[in-house]
Amino acid sequence: MKDLMIFAVQNNRYAVSIENIQRIIQAPILTDIPNSHPLVEGMMSYEDNVIKVVGFREMINLPTYGSELKVLFDKLKIQHTEWVEALKMSVTKKVTFNKTTNPHICELGKWLDGFTSYDEHVSEILKELNTYHKTLHTSAVEILELLEVDQEAAIKKVETEVYEIYNHTMGAIDTFIAEFDIVAASLQKLLIYQGSEKGTFAIKVDSIVDIAHIDPSSIKERKESNKVSKFLELEGIIDLDNYLVNIIKSVELPENS
Repeated sequence: MKDLMIFAVQNNRYAVSIENIQRIIQAPILTDIPNSHPLVEGMMSYEDNVIKVVGFREMINLPTYGSELKVLFDKLKIQHTEWVEALKMSVTKKVTFNKTTNPHICELGKWLDGFTSYDEHVSEILKELNTYHKTLHTSAVEILELLEVDQEAAIKKVETEVYEIYNHTMGAIDTFIAEFDIVAASLQKLLIYQGSEKGTFAIKVDSIVDIAHIDPSSIKERKESNKVSKFLELEGIIDLDNYLVNIIKSVELPENS
Protein backbone atom coordinates (compact mmCIF):
# COMPACT_ATOMS: atom_id res chain seq x y z
CA MET A 1 0.00 0.00 0.00
CA LYS A 2 1.01 3.61 -0.56
CA ASP A 3 0.15 6.45 1.83
CA LEU A 4 -0.71 9.76 0.17
CA MET A 5 -1.42 13.28 1.33
CA ILE A 6 -4.14 14.75 -0.88
CA PHE A 7 -4.36 18.50 -1.35
CA ALA A 8 -6.43 20.89 -3.45
CA VAL A 9 -5.36 23.72 -5.70
CA GLN A 10 -8.35 25.56 -7.18
CA ASN A 11 -10.60 22.74 -8.45
CA ASN A 12 -7.74 20.30 -8.95
CA ARG A 13 -6.59 17.56 -6.60
CA TYR A 14 -3.08 16.26 -6.21
CA ALA A 15 -1.46 13.68 -3.96
CA VAL A 16 2.09 13.36 -2.70
CA SER A 17 3.69 10.54 -0.77
CA ILE A 18 3.52 11.08 2.97
CA GLU A 19 7.14 9.93 3.14
CA ASN A 20 8.12 13.21 1.48
CA ILE A 21 6.12 15.45 3.86
CA GLN A 22 7.79 16.44 7.11
CA ARG A 23 4.98 18.64 8.33
CA ILE A 24 1.90 20.67 7.35
CA ILE A 25 1.69 24.23 8.67
CA GLN A 26 -0.31 27.40 8.19
CA ALA A 27 1.20 29.59 5.49
CA PRO A 28 2.89 32.63 7.10
CA ILE A 29 3.68 35.99 5.53
CA LEU A 30 6.89 35.31 3.61
CA THR A 31 10.09 37.31 3.23
CA ASP A 32 10.77 38.27 -0.38
CA ILE A 33 13.91 37.04 -2.14
CA PRO A 34 15.20 39.64 -4.63
CA ASN A 35 15.64 38.33 -8.20
CA SER A 36 14.33 34.89 -7.26
CA HIS A 37 12.72 32.45 -9.69
CA PRO A 38 9.02 33.25 -10.45
CA LEU A 39 7.94 29.99 -8.79
CA VAL A 40 9.61 30.97 -5.51
CA GLU A 41 7.25 33.12 -3.45
CA GLY A 42 9.73 33.87 -0.68
CA MET A 43 11.49 32.36 2.29
CA MET A 44 10.64 31.62 5.91
CA SER A 45 12.14 30.32 9.14
CA TYR A 46 11.57 26.66 9.87
CA GLU A 47 13.16 24.76 12.77
CA ASP A 48 16.10 27.17 13.08
CA ASN A 49 16.69 27.12 9.33
CA VAL A 50 15.65 29.36 6.45
CA ILE A 51 13.77 27.53 3.70
CA LYS A 52 12.28 28.63 0.40
CA VAL A 53 8.60 28.43 -0.49
CA VAL A 54 7.36 27.55 -3.97
CA GLY A 55 3.80 28.18 -5.10
CA PHE A 56 2.09 25.10 -6.51
CA ARG A 57 -0.39 27.31 -8.34
CA GLU A 58 2.42 28.98 -10.25
CA MET A 59 3.95 25.56 -10.91
CA ILE A 60 0.81 24.47 -12.80
CA ASN A 61 0.22 27.90 -14.40
CA LEU A 62 -2.71 29.04 -12.27
CA PRO A 63 -3.16 32.60 -10.95
CA THR A 64 -2.07 33.20 -7.37
CA TYR A 65 -4.63 32.68 -4.63
CA GLY A 66 -4.57 36.38 -3.76
CA SER A 67 -5.16 37.53 -7.35
CA GLU A 68 -8.00 35.03 -7.70
CA LEU A 69 -9.60 36.36 -4.51
CA LYS A 70 -9.33 39.92 -5.80
CA VAL A 71 -11.14 39.03 -9.03
CA LEU A 72 -13.85 37.30 -7.00
CA PHE A 73 -14.38 40.21 -4.62
CA ASP A 74 -14.38 42.80 -7.40
CA LYS A 75 -17.22 40.76 -8.91
CA LEU A 76 -19.00 40.56 -5.56
CA LYS A 77 -18.86 44.35 -5.21
CA ILE A 78 -20.53 44.73 -8.60
CA GLN A 79 -23.20 42.18 -7.63
CA HIS A 80 -24.10 44.10 -4.48
CA THR A 81 -24.19 47.41 -6.32
CA GLU A 82 -26.68 45.81 -8.71
CA TRP A 83 -28.59 44.43 -5.68
CA VAL A 84 -29.08 47.90 -4.20
CA GLU A 85 -30.08 49.38 -7.56
CA ALA A 86 -32.60 46.56 -8.04
CA LEU A 87 -34.09 47.27 -4.60
CA LYS A 88 -34.36 50.97 -5.41
CA MET A 89 -36.04 50.16 -8.72
CA SER A 90 -38.46 47.83 -6.95
CA VAL A 91 -39.68 50.47 -4.51
CA THR A 92 -39.75 53.41 -6.92
CA LYS A 93 -41.40 51.56 -9.83
CA LYS A 94 -43.23 48.94 -7.74
CA VAL A 95 -41.71 46.11 -9.78
CA THR A 96 -40.84 42.69 -8.42
CA PHE A 97 -37.57 42.54 -6.48
CA ASN A 98 -35.82 39.52 -8.04
CA LYS A 99 -32.72 39.47 -5.81
CA THR A 100 -32.33 37.43 -2.64
CA THR A 101 -33.03 38.83 0.81
CA ASN A 102 -31.24 35.88 2.40
CA PRO A 103 -27.59 36.82 3.14
CA HIS A 104 -26.57 33.14 3.03
CA ILE A 105 -27.84 32.60 -0.52
CA CYS A 106 -25.83 35.18 -2.45
CA GLU A 107 -22.29 34.35 -3.59
CA LEU A 108 -20.63 36.54 -0.97
CA GLY A 109 -22.75 35.01 1.78
CA LYS A 110 -21.84 31.49 0.71
CA TRP A 111 -18.16 32.41 0.67
CA LEU A 112 -18.34 34.01 4.10
CA ASP A 113 -20.16 31.00 5.56
CA GLY A 114 -17.41 28.71 4.31
CA PHE A 115 -14.52 30.94 5.38
CA THR A 116 -12.36 29.99 8.34
CA SER A 117 -9.27 31.91 9.42
CA TYR A 118 -6.99 31.39 12.38
CA ASP A 119 -5.62 34.91 12.01
CA GLU A 120 -7.27 37.22 14.57
CA HIS A 121 -6.84 40.32 12.39
CA VAL A 122 -8.47 38.66 9.37
CA SER A 123 -11.27 37.25 11.54
CA GLU A 124 -12.02 40.72 12.88
CA ILE A 125 -12.24 42.17 9.35
CA LEU A 126 -14.55 39.35 8.29
CA LYS A 127 -16.73 39.78 11.37
CA GLU A 128 -17.39 43.41 10.42
CA LEU A 129 -18.05 42.52 6.77
CA ASN A 130 -20.38 39.70 7.78
CA THR A 131 -22.40 42.00 10.04
CA TYR A 132 -22.90 44.70 7.40
CA HIS A 133 -23.62 42.14 4.69
CA LYS A 134 -26.35 40.43 6.70
CA THR A 135 -27.90 43.77 7.65
CA LEU A 136 -27.91 44.88 4.01
CA HIS A 137 -29.83 41.82 2.82
CA THR A 138 -32.29 41.65 5.71
CA SER A 139 -33.09 45.36 5.37
CA ALA A 140 -34.83 44.53 2.09
CA VAL A 141 -37.42 42.42 3.93
CA GLU A 142 -38.53 45.36 6.05
CA ILE A 143 -38.53 47.76 3.11
CA LEU A 144 -40.56 45.48 0.85
CA GLU A 145 -43.11 45.04 3.63
CA LEU A 146 -43.22 48.81 4.13
CA LEU A 147 -43.70 49.29 0.39
CA GLU A 148 -47.08 47.59 0.63
CA VAL A 149 -48.41 50.35 2.89
CA ASP A 150 -46.23 53.42 2.34
CA GLN A 151 -44.19 53.73 -0.87
CA GLU A 152 -42.75 57.13 0.03
CA ALA A 153 -41.41 55.87 3.35
CA ALA A 154 -39.94 52.79 1.62
CA ILE A 155 -38.13 54.98 -0.92
CA LYS A 156 -36.76 57.18 1.87
CA LYS A 157 -35.44 54.11 3.74
CA VAL A 158 -33.62 52.91 0.62
CA GLU A 159 -32.06 56.32 -0.05
CA THR A 160 -30.89 56.76 3.53
CA GLU A 161 -30.57 53.59 5.60
CA VAL A 162 -29.90 51.07 2.83
CA TYR A 163 -27.33 53.22 1.06
CA GLU A 164 -25.56 53.85 4.36
CA ILE A 165 -25.37 50.11 5.09
CA TYR A 166 -24.28 49.50 1.47
CA ASN A 167 -21.44 52.03 1.81
CA HIS A 168 -20.28 50.35 5.02
CA THR A 169 -20.42 46.95 3.28
CA MET A 170 -18.34 48.22 0.35
CA GLY A 171 -15.85 49.77 2.79
CA ALA A 172 -15.53 46.48 4.64
CA ILE A 173 -14.94 44.65 1.33
CA ASP A 174 -12.28 47.21 0.37
CA THR A 175 -10.57 46.69 3.73
CA PHE A 176 -10.66 42.96 3.10
CA ILE A 177 -9.21 43.39 -0.41
CA ALA A 178 -6.38 45.52 1.00
CA GLU A 179 -5.45 42.62 3.31
CA PHE A 180 -5.42 39.90 0.66
CA ASP A 181 -1.81 38.91 1.35
CA ILE A 182 -2.72 38.17 4.97
CA VAL A 183 -6.03 36.58 3.97
CA ALA A 184 -4.40 34.28 1.42
CA ALA A 185 -1.76 33.25 3.96
CA SER A 186 -4.40 32.56 6.60
CA LEU A 187 -6.21 30.21 4.22
CA GLN A 188 -3.40 28.37 2.46
CA LYS A 189 -1.21 25.59 3.80
CA LEU A 190 2.46 24.76 3.46
CA LEU A 191 3.74 21.25 2.89
CA ILE A 192 7.26 20.99 4.27
CA TYR A 193 8.72 18.82 1.52
CA GLN A 194 11.81 16.62 1.57
CA GLY A 195 12.57 14.69 -1.57
CA SER A 196 15.05 16.70 -3.51
CA GLU A 197 18.81 16.71 -3.46
CA LYS A 198 18.48 20.43 -2.72
CA GLY A 199 17.10 19.64 0.71
CA THR A 200 13.96 20.80 2.44
CA PHE A 201 11.62 23.44 1.04
CA ALA A 202 7.93 24.30 1.36
CA ILE A 203 5.13 23.94 -1.17
CA LYS A 204 2.18 26.33 -0.83
CA VAL A 205 -1.22 24.75 -1.60
CA ASP A 206 -4.83 25.89 -1.19
CA SER A 207 -6.00 23.27 1.30
CA ILE A 208 -5.44 19.78 2.65
CA VAL A 209 -8.17 17.33 1.64
CA ASP A 210 -7.39 13.93 3.13
CA ILE A 211 -4.95 11.08 3.66
CA ALA A 212 -5.42 8.06 1.42
CA HIS A 213 -4.02 4.53 1.46
CA ILE A 214 -3.91 3.14 -2.07
CA ASP A 215 -2.69 0.14 -3.98
CA PRO A 216 0.02 1.41 -6.38
CA SER A 217 -1.41 -0.86 -9.08
CA SER A 218 -4.58 1.29 -9.09
CA ILE A 219 -2.66 4.30 -10.44
CA LYS A 220 -3.54 4.81 -14.11
CA GLU A 221 -1.63 6.52 -16.89
CA ARG A 222 -2.56 10.10 -17.74
CA LYS A 223 -3.56 11.12 -21.26
CA GLU A 224 -1.16 14.05 -20.97
CA SER A 225 2.56 13.88 -20.30
CA ASN A 226 3.55 13.19 -16.71
CA LYS A 227 6.30 15.78 -17.04
CA VAL A 228 4.23 18.88 -16.26
CA SER A 229 7.34 21.07 -16.13
CA LYS A 230 11.03 20.73 -15.34
CA PHE A 231 10.07 21.16 -11.68
CA LEU A 232 7.02 18.88 -11.44
CA GLU A 233 6.62 15.28 -12.56
CA LEU A 234 3.52 13.16 -12.04
CA GLU A 235 3.31 9.41 -11.64
CA GLY A 236 -0.22 9.01 -12.94
CA ILE A 237 -3.82 9.52 -11.90
CA ILE A 238 -6.28 7.75 -9.62
CA ASP A 239 -10.02 7.96 -9.00
CA LEU A 240 -10.78 8.51 -5.30
CA ASP A 241 -14.39 9.03 -4.22
CA ASN A 242 -15.29 10.19 -7.75
CA TYR A 243 -12.47 12.74 -7.82
CA LEU A 244 -9.54 12.40 -10.19
CA VAL A 245 -6.35 12.86 -8.22
CA ASN A 246 -2.96 13.49 -9.85
CA ILE A 247 -0.21 11.50 -8.13
CA ILE A 248 3.02 13.45 -7.78
CA LYS A 249 6.28 11.65 -8.45
CA SER A 250 8.64 14.53 -7.69
CA VAL A 251 8.77 18.27 -7.06
CA GLU A 252 12.01 20.17 -7.60
CA LEU A 253 13.18 23.53 -6.29
CA PRO A 254 14.17 25.83 -9.20
CA GLU A 255 17.87 26.45 -9.59
CA ASN A 256 19.30 29.90 -8.83
CA SER A 257 16.19 30.73 -6.84
